[in-house]
Order: sequence, then structure tokens, then C-alpha cells
Amino acid sequence: MSCIEGKVILITGASSGFGMVTAKQCVEHGAKVVLGARREDRLSDLCSELGNENAIFKATDVTNKQQVNDLANFGIDTFGKIDSLVNNAGIMPLSFIEQGRTDEWDSMIDVNIKGVLYAIDAVYNHMIERGNGQIINISSVAGKRLIPGSAVYSGTKFAVGAISEGLRIESAGKLQVTCIFPGAFETELGTTIKDTSMLEYLASEAKYVNLAQPAERIAEAILYALKQKPGVAANEIVLRPTAQDF
Repeated sequence: MSCIEGKVILITGASSGFGMVTAKQCVEHGAKVVLGARREDRLSDLCSELGNENAIFKATDVTNKQQVNDLANFGIDTFGKIDSLVNNAGIMPLSFIEQGRTDEWDSMIDVNIKGVLYAIDAVYNHMIERGNGQIINISSVAGKRLIPGSAVYSGTKFAVGAISEGLRIESAGKLQVTCIFPGAFETELGTTIKDTSMLEYLASEAKYVNLAQPAERIAEAILYALKQKPGVAANEIVLRPTAQDF
């Protein structure tokens, strides 16, 4: 028997990348999943693949607090509980500060910081009342160090690390808290970069080319955190391709 069998796991950003692959691996290990993302058609297809008895979904914009609360309540109403939250939704429109792409900065703050906080808030009291729970937040190695063009994105991901540590301290003895810092892996994050000068810079830097490893490697790290028995937690996991030197 898998040690996550029977768990109910809420995953944001579940329509692609880490979230989608994690959902598949969780169900393979006998868990139930509650999936949220903005692209309803993709969520519907994923739940059909996983089996409607194992997976449910609700179209969710994590910048909308009510929608995040509705997603959590939908999971609780359907499966009776939420054991774990995988706070995965995020965007990465890298740009140089001189470009002044303030709308993108606002979006990153709303999704990468507020969205994380809204999801934590949506499950926190439920988990505390049950006496246990896991919260896994997905940051980035950009939340450990910066590259040119990552100032605002890195700021949001440093914030995820700080929020995770604060949550760990405040919920000590009650919740298992993990923050995962992925390096370059195959997701759709790169498609959110619209600053042409940033795209040209990335293309010109050989160290950024052909680095990405499969998203499954991060899903496996998430599963590792989920499998920790009550009383311990993998507080931080940093995972990079071996070819990545930053």
C-alpha cells in the first residue's frame, strides 16, 4: 500500500507542467485529487483520463480569493477532507526592469504571491481543525538567486520561500510544510515571457539553452514530500538539472 493512498490532494495550476504530472502520479499511488486551473477544457480532459472517481476539478483563477475558497470547499464536500495542498500555480514573464512592464509585474505578484496565500488560507483552518495536513509550495531556484531579467519574478519566488518558512514556524507541530525550488524543467512557464529583449538575451546565453529536464522529476520530488509520515517534513527541496550552473 502506498503511503499516500486514500489521501485527498488539492493541486493548483493543474492543467499543465508540474501540476498535471503530479496529479497523474498521485492517482497512480492511490490518492484522490482536486484540481484547479484557469483552462477548464484541459482539466476536464485530465479528470476523464484519471477517472472521475479519483479526480475532480473546478476552473479556478488563483488571483480570485472566492474561486480558491470554492475549489477547496468543493474538494471537502466531495471527498470529505483535504489532506495536502500543492501550491503550484505560477507565471514567469521575465523582463528587464528598464522595459517597465508593470502589468506583468502586477500579474506575477497576484499569481505567485497572492495566489499562494489564498490557497493556504483556503485550507489552513480545515487542516488545523483536523489536526494534520501538508502544504507544499512551489518556488524556484530564482527564489535562491537572480539572473538578469528575473528581478521581479525572483522577488515573488523569494516571497514564496519566506511565506513557507513563516508558515512552518507558526504551524509547528501541526502541519507539514515543504518549499520546493525547481531549476530548469519542462513546463509552459517560458511561454509567458513576452519581452523581446529578454527572449533575445536568453537565446544568446549558451548556458540557458537545452537545460530543461522532464517535469516528472519535480513531480517525483513532490511525491517524496507527500510521502513523509506525520511528525516530519522535508522542509526544503532544491532540484536542478546537473547541467545547470545557476
